Amino acid sequence: TTEVSDDRFYLLGKGGRMKIPNWPMPGFMKNHGNYIVSMANVCRWMAEQAEELGVEIFPGMAASALVFDGERVAGVVAGEFGLEADRTPGPNYEPGMELLGKYVLLGEGVRGSLSKQVIAKYGLSEGREPQKYGLGMKEIWEVRPENHRLGQVTHTMGWPLGGNAGGGSFMYHAENNQVLIGFVVHLNYENPHLYPYMEFQRFKHHPMIAEVLAGGKRVAYGARAISEGGWQSIPKLTFPGGALIGCSAGFVNVPRIKGNHNAMLSGKAAAEAAQAAIAAGRSGDELTAYSDDVMSGPIAKDLKPVRNVKPIWSRHGLAASLTFGGFDMWWNSLFGNFSLFGTMKHGKTDAKATGRAERFEKIDYPKPDGVLSFDRLTNVSFSFTNHAEEQPCHLTLKDPWVPIELNLPRYDEPAQRYCPAGVYEVLRDEHGKPRFQINFQNCVHCKTCDIKDPAQNINWTTPQGGDGPNYPNM
Repeated sequence: TTEVSDDRFYLLGKGGRMKIPNWPMPGFMKNHGNYIVSMANVCRWMAEQAEELGVEIFPGMAASALVFDGERVAGVVAGEFGLEADRTPGPNYEPGMELLGKYVLLGEGVRGSLSKQVIAKYGLSEGREPQKYGLGMKEIWEVRPENHRLGQVTHTMGWPLGGNAGGGSFMYHAENNQVLIGFVVHLNYENPHLYPYMEFQRFKHHPMIAEVLAGGKRVAYGARAISEGGWQSIPKLTFPGGALIGCSAGFVNVPRIKGNHNAMLSGKAAAEAAQAAIAAGRSGDELTAYSDDVMSGPIAKDLKPVRNVKPIWSRHGLAASLTFGGFDMWWNSLFGNFSLFGTMKHGKTDAKATGRAERFEKIDYPKPDGVLSFDRLTNVSFSFTNHAEEQPCHLTLKDPWVPIELNLPRYDEPAQRYCPAGVYEVLRDEHGKPRFQINFQNCVHCKTCDIKDPAQNINWTTPQGGDGPNYPNM
């Protein structure tokens, strides 16, 4: 219902701002004709439409395992309940259903647990650049009517991140005097002392943001990892019996901070390929028609022109990204996705980008004031997340000794800071001996720990049932 009426871009300094004019930007960077929506509400509406068509939806349960038939993926296991904390069946154990299909399309979002298994088993990322990620944090505010500008969209770069990390923000003025404010931190940052959540909280104190939020109230909070690798990081999309769709494959347009449109297009393309295959009497093979569509259709048209923005930013910083990234986007637009830079590489994974703690100074973050900025645990309560305490911890450690014996001395255990929900803590006993604690009940399922842990020791798995955050209007 809310069409974009005003599209603004700013480069922020600590106390000031510089407006970036719209006219030098390629047409695909402009938001006029788009609508500001709540994806949570869009998905609820889409579920109603799907059920009217006969689609079965299983709320309150997670797809927790793959089912194989020989070498092909034949389905998933969903609805396993009643495991004890040690993962043994309890008195009310239910083994879950095997949901089988002629094709299995995995649309789990970024860093999905089943998608990870499929990518590893079939080597789908071989020959591709590593996937890159950002951590996106978001709050919904109800603001004073005089501060609300229905349909206004604002994006910013610069302060407070500076040279510590790449990233940026968005602020959308939606209906009902609500403002959706988000902040993205690229997860290839080096300084392990960086605290993405506190960068977000500090950002809201910039005069341009604070004047909008003044007198308002925060009503919701959430966080999610975002795929940022773009065109060169897309894995092979098909495997025997199925395909990766949406952000399980990574179709986000990084400079636009948008991926929903491509996720939808990939779902449609995969559905059409599966329908044609089934109509031809096939099942369980690879849907090559889907891959062909993605690699030559509208998704490719959207991602190819921006493929070098992220690697330029990562290697040379914000100024170079604005200058050379902008030039490259225009050049690609004018000359059919031909770039003078070719297709640049990303290099390291975000986990390997983390530097040793002694090489960096600690960052002094202002204490949240409880008006514009809030501590993590207070904000997590506004994500309405819930996990039954008796269920197994869904955040597993490959080696329990790594956080204290390896990550703490080398990296000052960055899980204490990169998690936007306060899941991970290093506690000390009366003798000063450290202990690693996982508060899995706080988890908002952002997957940052699975991505950024420098030892790749944390494995995010699905919690029991439909537990997790319950986002209103996100």
